[in-house]
Amino acid sequence: MPQLVELDSRRRVALGRLGNPEHDRYLVTEHTDGTLVFTPAVVMTAHEAALLRHPELVEQIEADRANPTRAVRSRARRPR
Repeated sequence: MPQLVELDSRRRVALGRLGNPEHDRYLVTEHTDGTLVFTPAVVMTAHEAALLRHPELVEQIEADRANPTRAVRSRARRPR
């Protein structure tokens, strides 16, 4: 159901109870007729994006997290 929102003097709007409370970032697209479309967005680091480009690695990480008994102990020295 449409809701009327008003801009303040600085052209800001409070979304209040609109939208999903889990979403706190949006990409906003303005159409030629002035319609604003808010699309929920997630921000990630370049490293996270690079990882997601390798689905086989993501699958391996998820499998390892699901079964921690498969973990391999590190041979790296630990500080005393």
